[in-house]
Amino acid sequence: MVMETEQRKYLSSEELKKHKVPSDLWISIQGKVYDVTTWVKDHPGGEIPLLDLAGQDVTDAFVAHHPAPAWKLLDRFFVGYHLSDYQTSEVSKDYRRLVAEFTKLGFFEEKGHGVLFSFCFMFALFFTSVYLVVGATNLWAHLAAGGIMGFLWIQSGWIGHDSGHYNVMLNPNLNRLAQIVTGNCLTGISIAWWKRTHNAHHIACNSLDFDPDLQHIPLFAVSSKLFNSLTSYFYERTMTFDSIARFMVSYQHLTFYPVMCFARLNLFAQSIVLLLSKKKVPSRWQEIVGVIVFWIWYPYLISFLPNWGERAMFVVASFVVTGLQHVQFCLSHFSSSVYVGQPQGNDWFEKQTMGTLDISCSPWMDWFHGGLQFQVEHHLFPRLPRCHLRRIVPIVKELCKKHKLQYSSVSFMEANRMTVATLRNAALQARNLENLAARNLVWEALNTHG
Repeated sequence: MVMETEQRKYLSSEELKKHKVPSDLWISIQGKVYDVTTWVKDHPGGEIPLLDLAGQDVTDAFVAHHPAPAWKLLDRFFVGYHLSDYQTSEVSKDYRRLVAEFTKLGFFEEKGHGVLFSFCFMFALFFTSVYLVVGATNLWAHLAAGGIMGFLWIQSGWIGHDSGHYNVMLNPNLNRLAQIVTGNCLTGISIAWWKRTHNAHHIACNSLDFDPDLQHIPLFAVSSKLFNSLTSYFYERTMTFDSIARFMVSYQHLTFYPVMCFARLNLFAQSIVLLLSKKKVPSRWQEIVGVIVFWIWYPYLISFLPNWGERAMFVVASFVVTGLQHVQFCLSHFSSSVYVGQPQGNDWFEKQTMGTLDISCSPWMDWFHGGLQFQVEHHLFPRLPRCHLRRIVPIVKELCKKHKLQYSSVSFMEANRMTVATLRNAALQARNLENLAARNLVWEALNTHG
Protein backbone atom coordinates (compact mmCIF):
# COMPACT_ATOMS: atom_id res chain seq x y z
CA MET A 1 0.00 0.00 0.00
CA VAL A 2 2.80 2.44 0.92
CA MET A 3 4.68 1.73 -2.32
CA GLU A 4 1.49 2.27 -4.32
CA THR A 5 0.66 5.61 -2.73
CA GLU A 6 4.14 7.15 -2.49
CA GLN A 7 3.49 8.88 -5.79
CA ARG A 8 0.14 10.23 -4.61
CA LYS A 9 -0.63 13.24 -2.48
CA TYR A 10 -4.10 12.15 -1.43
CA LEU A 11 -5.95 9.03 -0.34
CA SER A 12 -9.63 8.51 0.32
CA SER A 13 -11.44 7.74 3.57
CA GLU A 14 -12.12 4.25 2.23
CA GLU A 15 -8.40 3.67 1.79
CA LEU A 16 -7.75 5.03 5.28
CA LYS A 17 -10.19 2.46 6.71
CA LYS A 18 -7.90 -0.33 5.51
CA HIS A 19 -5.39 0.70 8.17
CA LYS A 20 -7.32 -0.05 11.36
CA VAL A 21 -5.59 -3.01 12.98
CA PRO A 22 -2.95 -2.81 15.76
CA SER A 23 -0.16 -3.81 13.34
CA ASP A 24 -1.21 -1.17 10.78
CA LEU A 25 -3.02 1.73 12.44
CA TRP A 26 -3.58 5.04 10.66
CA ILE A 27 -5.70 8.02 11.65
CA SER A 28 -6.41 11.44 10.20
CA ILE A 29 -6.39 14.80 12.02
CA GLN A 30 -7.63 17.82 10.11
CA GLY A 31 -7.30 15.82 6.92
CA LYS A 32 -3.63 14.91 7.40
CA VAL A 33 -2.89 11.19 7.67
CA TYR A 34 -0.72 9.75 10.45
CA ASP A 35 0.66 6.27 11.02
CA VAL A 36 0.46 5.73 14.80
CA THR A 37 1.15 2.00 14.78
CA THR A 38 4.33 2.34 16.84
CA TRP A 39 2.75 4.95 19.12
CA VAL A 40 -0.08 2.74 20.36
CA LYS A 41 2.01 1.11 23.09
CA ASP A 42 3.26 4.51 24.36
CA HIS A 43 0.07 6.55 24.02
CA PRO A 44 -0.57 8.21 27.43
CA GLY A 45 -4.30 7.60 27.04
CA GLY A 46 -3.75 3.89 26.43
CA GLU A 47 -4.24 1.84 23.29
CA ILE A 48 -8.05 1.63 23.41
CA PRO A 49 -8.90 5.16 22.14
CA LEU A 50 -6.62 4.66 19.12
CA LEU A 51 -7.98 1.20 18.39
CA ASP A 52 -11.60 2.34 18.73
CA LEU A 53 -11.11 5.21 16.25
CA ALA A 54 -8.59 3.52 13.94
CA GLY A 55 -8.88 4.21 10.22
CA GLN A 56 -10.88 7.43 10.67
CA ASP A 57 -10.52 11.18 10.91
CA VAL A 58 -10.37 11.79 14.68
CA THR A 59 -9.98 15.57 14.79
CA ASP A 60 -12.76 16.35 17.27
CA ALA A 61 -11.68 13.64 19.72
CA PHE A 62 -8.06 14.77 19.44
CA VAL A 63 -8.99 18.41 20.02
CA ALA A 64 -11.07 17.46 23.06
CA HIS A 65 -8.48 15.32 24.83
CA HIS A 66 -5.11 16.85 23.93
CA PRO A 67 -3.48 20.12 25.01
CA ALA A 68 -1.61 22.35 22.56
CA PRO A 69 1.85 20.71 23.06
CA ALA A 70 0.49 17.41 21.71
CA TRP A 71 0.11 18.95 18.24
CA LYS A 72 3.89 19.31 18.04
CA LEU A 73 4.30 15.53 18.28
CA LEU A 74 2.20 14.78 15.21
CA ASP A 75 4.80 15.55 12.56
CA ARG A 76 6.83 12.46 13.42
CA PHE A 77 3.86 10.27 12.42
CA PHE A 78 2.82 12.11 9.24
CA VAL A 79 2.89 9.77 6.22
CA GLY A 80 2.74 12.53 3.62
CA TYR A 81 -0.87 12.14 2.55
CA HIS A 82 -4.08 14.08 2.98
CA LEU A 83 -7.66 12.85 2.80
CA SER A 84 -9.09 13.60 -0.62
CA ASP A 85 -12.64 13.70 0.76
CA TYR A 86 -11.97 15.42 4.08
CA GLN A 87 -14.95 17.48 5.24
CA THR A 88 -15.83 19.32 8.41
CA SER A 89 -19.44 19.66 9.58
CA GLU A 90 -20.75 23.01 10.76
CA VAL A 91 -21.15 21.75 14.32
CA SER A 92 -17.52 20.55 14.34
CA LYS A 93 -16.34 23.94 13.09
CA ASP A 94 -18.21 25.68 15.90
CA TYR A 95 -16.96 23.18 18.45
CA ARG A 96 -13.33 23.62 17.44
CA ARG A 97 -13.74 27.40 17.57
CA LEU A 98 -15.02 27.09 21.13
CA VAL A 99 -12.01 24.98 22.14
CA ALA A 100 -9.72 27.61 20.61
CA GLU A 101 -11.55 30.44 22.42
CA PHE A 102 -11.41 28.62 25.77
CA THR A 103 -7.69 28.06 25.22
CA LYS A 104 -7.06 31.77 24.52
CA LEU A 105 -9.05 32.70 27.64
CA GLY A 106 -6.89 30.36 29.70
CA PHE A 107 -9.79 28.20 30.87
CA PHE A 108 -7.82 24.97 30.51
CA GLU A 109 -5.02 26.30 32.71
CA GLU A 110 -7.02 28.13 35.39
CA LYS A 111 -7.92 25.54 38.03
CA GLY A 112 -9.17 27.84 40.77
CA HIS A 113 -8.87 26.84 44.41
CA GLY A 114 -11.25 23.89 44.23
CA VAL A 115 -8.49 21.29 44.46
CA LEU A 116 -7.02 22.91 47.58
CA PHE A 117 -10.48 23.02 49.17
CA SER A 118 -11.05 19.37 48.25
CA PHE A 119 -7.76 18.25 49.81
CA CYS A 120 -8.49 20.19 53.02
CA PHE A 121 -11.99 18.71 53.15
CA MET A 122 -10.63 15.20 52.58
CA PHE A 123 -8.01 15.73 55.28
CA ALA A 124 -10.73 16.74 57.74
CA LEU A 125 -12.95 13.78 56.78
CA PHE A 126 -10.13 11.26 57.14
CA PHE A 127 -8.99 12.36 60.58
CA THR A 128 -12.56 12.78 61.84
CA SER A 129 -13.31 9.19 60.82
CA VAL A 130 -10.08 7.93 62.42
CA TYR A 131 -10.76 9.87 65.62
CA LEU A 132 -14.30 8.50 65.93
CA VAL A 133 -13.00 4.94 65.47
CA VAL A 134 -10.01 5.19 67.80
CA GLY A 135 -11.14 7.80 70.33
CA ALA A 136 -14.86 7.10 70.72
CA THR A 137 -16.61 4.14 72.29
CA ASN A 138 -20.17 4.90 71.20
CA LEU A 139 -21.73 2.63 68.58
CA TRP A 140 -23.35 5.57 66.79
CA ALA A 141 -20.00 7.36 66.61
CA HIS A 142 -18.52 4.28 64.93
CA LEU A 143 -21.44 4.18 62.49
CA ALA A 144 -20.89 7.86 61.70
CA ALA A 145 -17.19 7.15 61.16
CA GLY A 146 -18.07 4.62 58.47
CA GLY A 147 -20.36 7.11 56.74
CA ILE A 148 -17.68 9.80 56.87
CA MET A 149 -15.22 7.38 55.33
CA GLY A 150 -17.69 6.90 52.48
CA PHE A 151 -17.86 10.66 51.92
CA LEU A 152 -14.05 10.73 51.92
CA TRP A 153 -14.00 8.12 49.15
CA ILE A 154 -16.46 10.17 47.12
CA GLN A 155 -14.35 13.33 47.35
CA SER A 156 -11.19 11.35 46.71
CA GLY A 157 -12.83 9.90 43.61
CA TRP A 158 -13.45 13.38 42.21
CA ILE A 159 -9.78 14.29 42.60
CA GLY A 160 -8.75 11.02 40.98
CA HIS A 161 -11.15 11.70 38.11
CA ASP A 162 -9.95 15.26 37.54
CA SER A 163 -6.26 14.35 37.77
CA GLY A 164 -6.78 11.79 35.03
CA HIS A 165 -8.05 14.45 32.63
CA TYR A 166 -5.68 17.33 33.40
CA ASN A 167 -2.97 18.37 35.85
CA VAL A 168 -4.73 19.34 39.06
CA MET A 169 -1.34 20.03 40.64
CA LEU A 170 1.54 22.34 39.69
CA ASN A 171 3.40 19.76 37.60
CA PRO A 172 2.94 16.23 36.19
CA ASN A 173 4.97 14.57 38.96
CA LEU A 174 2.81 16.07 41.70
CA ASN A 175 -0.26 15.23 39.63
CA ARG A 176 0.85 11.59 39.50
CA LEU A 177 1.38 11.62 43.26
CA ALA A 178 -2.14 13.01 43.73
CA GLN A 179 -3.51 10.19 41.56
CA ILE A 180 -1.78 7.44 43.51
CA VAL A 181 -2.68 8.91 46.92
CA THR A 182 -6.33 9.74 46.18
CA GLY A 183 -6.99 6.67 44.07
CA ASN A 184 -4.86 3.70 45.05
CA CYS A 185 -3.88 4.59 48.64
CA LEU A 186 -7.11 6.15 49.93
CA THR A 187 -9.74 4.17 48.03
CA GLY A 188 -8.02 0.96 46.92
CA ILE A 189 -8.90 1.58 43.29
CA SER A 190 -6.11 1.55 40.71
CA ILE A 191 -5.90 4.85 38.86
CA ALA A 192 -4.46 2.92 35.89
CA TRP A 193 -7.60 0.77 35.79
CA TRP A 194 -9.80 3.85 36.05
CA LYS A 195 -7.98 5.73 33.28
CA ARG A 196 -8.15 2.71 30.98
CA THR A 197 -11.88 2.32 31.54
CA HIS A 198 -12.74 6.00 31.59
CA ASN A 199 -10.86 6.86 28.40
CA ALA A 200 -12.72 4.10 26.60
CA HIS A 201 -15.99 5.49 27.96
CA HIS A 202 -15.26 9.01 26.73
CA ILE A 203 -14.33 7.89 23.22
CA ALA A 204 -17.25 5.48 22.80
CA CYS A 205 -19.86 7.21 24.95
CA ASN A 206 -22.94 4.97 25.22
CA SER A 207 -21.91 2.44 22.60
CA LEU A 208 -23.29 -0.81 23.99
CA ASP A 209 -20.42 -2.91 22.67
CA PHE A 210 -17.54 -0.40 23.07
CA ASP A 211 -18.37 1.59 26.22
CA PRO A 212 -17.50 -0.43 29.37
CA ASP A 213 -19.70 1.83 31.52
CA LEU A 214 -22.79 0.23 29.97
CA GLN A 215 -21.55 -3.36 30.06
CA HIS A 216 -23.00 -4.79 33.27
CA ILE A 217 -24.44 -8.12 32.12
CA PRO A 218 -25.66 -10.20 33.94
CA LEU A 219 -26.76 -7.59 36.52
CA PHE A 220 -28.02 -4.73 34.36
CA ALA A 221 -29.02 -4.05 30.77
CA VAL A 222 -30.08 -0.54 29.77
CA SER A 223 -31.33 -1.67 26.37
CA SER A 224 -32.93 -4.78 24.89
CA LYS A 225 -30.16 -4.70 22.28
CA LEU A 226 -27.95 -6.27 24.95
CA PHE A 227 -30.23 -9.32 24.86
CA ASN A 228 -28.44 -10.28 21.64
CA SER A 229 -25.29 -11.33 23.55
CA LEU A 230 -23.12 -8.58 22.09
CA THR A 231 -19.34 -8.78 22.11
CA SER A 232 -17.60 -6.35 24.45
CA TYR A 233 -14.64 -4.91 22.59
CA PHE A 234 -13.29 -3.51 25.86
CA TYR A 235 -13.38 -6.74 27.87
CA GLU A 236 -12.79 -8.87 24.75
CA ARG A 237 -15.56 -11.32 25.56
CA THR A 238 -19.17 -12.07 24.74
CA MET A 239 -21.72 -10.53 27.11
CA THR A 240 -23.82 -13.67 27.19
CA PHE A 241 -27.48 -13.07 27.83
CA ASP A 242 -28.39 -16.46 29.26
CA SER A 243 -31.10 -17.58 31.66
CA ILE A 244 -29.21 -16.19 34.67
CA ALA A 245 -28.78 -12.79 33.02
CA ARG A 246 -32.43 -12.78 31.96
CA PHE A 247 -33.53 -13.46 35.54
CA MET A 248 -31.25 -10.78 37.01
CA VAL A 249 -32.22 -8.18 34.42
CA SER A 250 -35.90 -8.91 34.96
CA TYR A 251 -35.62 -7.41 38.44
CA GLN A 252 -32.88 -4.84 37.79
CA HIS A 253 -35.08 -1.84 38.60
CA LEU A 254 -35.50 -3.31 42.09
CA THR A 255 -31.88 -4.38 42.59
CA PHE A 256 -30.28 -1.22 41.19
CA TYR A 257 -29.85 0.70 44.46
CA PRO A 258 -28.86 -2.33 46.58
CA VAL A 259 -26.21 -3.28 44.03
CA MET A 260 -24.92 0.31 43.90
CA CYS A 261 -24.39 0.15 47.67
CA PHE A 262 -21.70 -2.47 47.13
CA ALA A 263 -20.54 -1.60 43.62
CA ARG A 264 -17.14 -0.67 45.01
CA LEU A 265 -16.39 -4.38 45.41
CA ASN A 266 -16.39 -4.66 41.63
CA LEU A 267 -13.95 -1.76 41.36
CA PHE A 268 -11.63 -3.45 43.85
CA ALA A 269 -11.76 -6.67 41.85
CA GLN A 270 -11.31 -5.00 38.46
CA SER A 271 -8.28 -3.09 39.76
CA ILE A 272 -6.59 -6.23 41.04
CA VAL A 273 -7.37 -8.19 37.88
CA LEU A 274 -5.77 -5.52 35.68
CA LEU A 275 -2.69 -5.11 37.89
CA LEU A 276 -2.08 -8.87 37.88
CA SER A 277 -2.81 -9.26 34.16
CA LYS A 278 -0.36 -9.30 31.25
CA LYS A 279 -1.82 -6.09 29.84
CA LYS A 280 0.43 -3.05 29.67
CA VAL A 281 0.01 -1.02 32.87
CA PRO A 282 2.05 2.21 33.14
CA SER A 283 4.03 2.34 36.41
CA ARG A 284 2.59 -1.01 37.46
CA TRP A 285 4.59 -1.22 40.69
CA GLN A 286 3.48 2.23 41.81
CA GLU A 287 -0.08 1.09 41.25
CA ILE A 288 0.39 -2.18 43.14
CA VAL A 289 2.13 -0.55 46.09
CA GLY A 290 -0.60 2.09 46.30
CA VAL A 291 -3.35 -0.56 46.43
CA ILE A 292 -1.39 -2.52 49.05
CA VAL A 293 -1.20 0.63 51.19
CA PHE A 294 -5.01 0.78 51.18
CA TRP A 295 -5.35 -2.87 52.17
CA ILE A 296 -3.00 -2.25 55.08
CA TRP A 297 -4.45 0.93 56.63
CA TYR A 298 -8.17 0.23 56.05
CA PRO A 299 -8.30 -3.21 57.79
CA TYR A 300 -5.93 -1.89 60.47
CA LEU A 301 -8.30 1.00 61.22
CA ILE A 302 -11.25 -1.40 61.37
CA SER A 303 -9.34 -3.57 63.86
CA PHE A 304 -9.67 -0.80 66.48
CA LEU A 305 -13.43 -1.34 66.62
CA PRO A 306 -14.50 -3.43 69.65
CA ASN A 307 -16.27 -6.35 67.93
CA TRP A 308 -17.04 -7.93 64.58
CA GLY A 309 -20.57 -6.53 64.56
CA GLU A 310 -19.36 -2.94 64.69
CA ARG A 311 -16.61 -3.70 62.19
CA ALA A 312 -19.17 -5.01 59.72
CA MET A 313 -21.37 -1.99 60.44
CA PHE A 314 -18.46 0.39 59.71
CA VAL A 315 -17.65 -1.32 56.39
CA VAL A 316 -21.29 -1.42 55.27
CA ALA A 317 -21.77 2.26 56.18
CA SER A 318 -18.69 3.32 54.19
CA PHE A 319 -19.81 1.24 51.20
CA VAL A 320 -23.42 2.43 51.27
CA VAL A 321 -22.49 6.11 51.45
CA THR A 322 -19.97 5.87 48.64
CA GLY A 323 -22.67 4.05 46.68
CA LEU A 324 -24.12 7.52 46.07
CA GLN A 325 -21.20 8.16 43.75
CA HIS A 326 -21.87 4.99 41.79
CA VAL A 327 -25.49 6.05 41.39
CA GLN A 328 -24.27 9.43 40.11
CA PHE A 329 -22.15 7.73 37.46
CA CYS A 330 -25.17 5.82 36.18
CA LEU A 331 -27.63 8.73 36.19
CA SER A 332 -25.71 10.61 33.52
CA HIS A 333 -25.83 7.81 30.94
CA PHE A 334 -28.28 4.98 31.72
CA SER A 335 -31.36 6.86 30.46
CA SER A 336 -29.62 8.55 27.51
CA SER A 337 -29.50 7.38 23.89
CA VAL A 338 -27.44 4.27 23.17
CA TYR A 339 -26.18 2.67 19.97
CA VAL A 340 -24.39 -0.46 18.78
CA GLY A 341 -21.14 -0.27 16.88
CA GLN A 342 -17.75 1.37 16.69
CA PRO A 343 -17.58 5.08 17.57
CA GLN A 344 -17.22 7.34 14.55
CA GLY A 345 -15.02 10.38 14.27
CA ASN A 346 -17.38 12.34 12.06
CA ASP A 347 -20.26 12.50 14.58
CA TRP A 348 -18.24 12.65 17.77
CA PHE A 349 -19.84 15.86 19.05
CA GLU A 350 -23.35 14.58 18.41
CA LYS A 351 -22.70 11.27 20.16
CA GLN A 352 -21.39 13.06 23.27
CA THR A 353 -24.49 15.22 23.61
CA MET A 354 -26.89 12.37 22.86
CA GLY A 355 -25.28 10.01 25.35
CA THR A 356 -25.05 12.36 28.34
CA LEU A 357 -27.39 13.99 30.82
CA ASP A 358 -26.80 17.02 33.06
CA ILE A 359 -28.01 17.12 36.65
CA SER A 360 -29.35 20.57 37.52
CA CYS A 361 -28.53 21.72 41.03
CA SER A 362 -27.71 24.81 43.06
CA PRO A 363 -24.08 26.02 43.06
CA TRP A 364 -23.68 25.09 46.73
CA MET A 365 -24.16 21.44 45.76
CA ASP A 366 -21.28 21.42 43.27
CA TRP A 367 -18.93 20.02 45.94
CA PHE A 368 -21.16 16.96 46.26
CA HIS A 369 -21.41 16.21 42.53
CA GLY A 370 -17.72 16.88 41.87
CA GLY A 371 -18.40 18.65 38.59
CA LEU A 372 -19.98 15.61 36.97
CA GLN A 373 -23.44 17.12 37.23
CA PHE A 374 -22.32 18.99 34.08
CA GLN A 375 -21.84 15.77 32.18
CA VAL A 376 -22.55 17.22 28.71
CA GLU A 377 -19.98 19.97 29.21
CA HIS A 378 -17.46 17.57 30.71
CA HIS A 379 -17.73 15.16 27.78
CA LEU A 380 -17.32 17.95 25.25
CA PHE A 381 -14.41 19.54 27.13
CA PRO A 382 -12.87 16.79 29.29
CA ARG A 383 -9.71 18.82 29.98
CA LEU A 384 -11.67 21.75 31.38
CA PRO A 385 -11.25 22.16 35.17
CA ARG A 386 -14.53 21.68 36.99
CA CYS A 387 -14.57 25.30 38.25
CA HIS A 388 -15.40 26.44 34.68
CA LEU A 389 -18.11 23.92 33.84
CA ARG A 390 -21.03 25.87 35.27
CA ARG A 391 -20.05 29.07 33.46
CA ILE A 392 -19.96 27.40 30.01
CA VAL A 393 -23.39 25.77 30.32
CA PRO A 394 -25.19 28.63 28.47
CA ILE A 395 -22.60 28.48 25.67
CA VAL A 396 -23.05 24.73 25.18
CA LYS A 397 -26.84 25.05 25.31
CA GLU A 398 -26.74 27.71 22.62
CA LEU A 399 -24.50 25.61 20.40
CA CYS A 400 -26.82 22.60 20.73
CA LYS A 401 -29.84 24.79 20.01
CA LYS A 402 -28.14 26.27 16.93
CA HIS A 403 -27.49 22.82 15.44
CA LYS A 404 -30.74 21.24 16.68
CA LEU A 405 -28.92 18.78 18.91
CA GLN A 406 -30.23 17.17 22.06
CA TYR A 407 -29.31 18.83 25.34
CA SER A 408 -30.72 17.15 28.45
CA SER A 409 -30.70 18.60 31.95
CA VAL A 410 -32.97 17.45 34.79
CA SER A 411 -33.04 17.48 38.57
CA PHE A 412 -31.31 14.80 40.65
CA MET A 413 -34.66 13.22 41.55
CA GLU A 414 -35.88 13.27 37.96
CA ALA A 415 -32.62 11.68 36.78
CA ASN A 416 -33.18 8.88 39.29
CA ARG A 417 -36.74 8.43 38.06
CA MET A 418 -35.59 8.29 34.43
CA THR A 419 -32.86 5.77 35.25
CA VAL A 420 -35.22 3.46 37.12
CA ALA A 421 -37.77 3.80 34.31
CA THR A 422 -35.13 2.78 31.75
CA LEU A 423 -34.16 -0.23 33.82
CA ARG A 424 -37.78 -1.19 34.39
CA ASN A 425 -38.58 -0.97 30.69
CA ALA A 426 -35.69 -3.29 29.82
CA ALA A 427 -36.68 -5.59 32.71
CA LEU A 428 -40.21 -5.98 31.34
CA GLN A 429 -38.83 -6.76 27.90
CA ALA A 430 -36.58 -9.42 29.43
CA ARG A 431 -39.58 -10.95 31.19
CA ASN A 432 -41.47 -11.07 27.91
CA LEU A 433 -38.58 -12.95 26.38
CA GLU A 434 -38.62 -15.37 29.28
CA ASN A 435 -42.35 -15.94 28.90
CA LEU A 436 -41.91 -16.42 25.17
CA ALA A 437 -39.16 -18.97 25.77
CA ALA A 438 -41.42 -20.87 28.20
CA ARG A 439 -44.28 -20.90 25.70
CA ASN A 440 -41.96 -22.17 22.99
CA LEU A 441 -40.80 -25.03 25.21
CA VAL A 442 -44.39 -26.04 25.96
CA TRP A 443 -45.32 -25.84 22.28
CA GLU A 444 -42.34 -27.98 21.32
CA ALA A 445 -43.20 -30.55 23.97
CA LEU A 446 -46.77 -30.82 22.74
CA ASN A 447 -45.94 -30.84 19.04
CA THR A 448 -42.85 -33.03 18.84
CA HIS A 449 -43.38 -36.39 17.16
CA GLY A 450 -41.40 -39.59 17.32
